[in-house]
Amino acid sequence: MKEGAAMLSKKMVEMLNAQVNAEFYSAYLYLDMANYYKNEGLDGYYNWYKIQAQEERDHAMLFMDYIQQNGEAVVLEAIAKPDKEFKEFIDPLKAGAEHERIVTGLINDIYAVAYKENDFRTMQFLNWFVKEQAEEEDVADDNVKKFELFGSDSKGLYSLDAEMASRVYTAPSLTVG
Repeated sequence: MKEGAAMLSKKMVEMLNAQVNAEFYSAYLYLDMANYYKNEGLDGYYNWYKIQAQEERDHAMLFMDYIQQNGEAVVLEAIAKPDKEFKEFIDPLKAGAEHERIVTGLINDIYAVAYKENDFRTMQFLNWFVKEQAEEEDVADDNVKKFELFGSDSKGLYSLDAEMASRVYTAPSLTVG
């Protein structure tokens, strides 16, 4: 235990470590989606999901840092192979939106345990992720809506792909502590 570090419960450490794995899985899933779009010639969507994978990797690293700063060990587990099959261009978008809802549920579950345990430090740490997940869900849902509106037309798809290509990577601005 690091001197001066707050004590995390055994259950909290297990949940935080599980979230590290979940975030790395998210990155892996989004890389799979990026590869699908690259193979289909939609380089803008490839770019968007490649950046999304980078964000998820960063989230995993933030959880790792938090665990370590609290004097606990990070336990890395095997990352499951993504199991989605994409037949249509919209499939990864819908799968991504559903996946973000699942991740939100995981974050909320950790927050609920932190609340029950009066673990205010972890609650404070998770506040950023609660806000981030709301944004992630909104963006994922918007991507689905835009595709449903414009993606069936080749000019619309071209325009959407160009929009997705304009996304640039921005590292998260969370300070862990």
